[in-house]
Amino acid sequence: MPSQGDALQQARADYDQHMGSCRQCHVDTVPCPVAKHLLRLYNNARRTAAR
Repeated sequence: MPSQGDALQQARADYDQHMGSCRQCHVDTVPCPVAKHLLRLYNNARRTAAR
């Protein structure tokens, strides 16, 4: 079972990878819905790891 630190790192990596590869996020200044969702997952993992 992955630890909370692993989940946090994976969520951040997923978000960074998406931001680097998504054409809409790269061109527009407004993140796409997928980027918003991935950022929400990262923030939730960060809050969980802080507890």
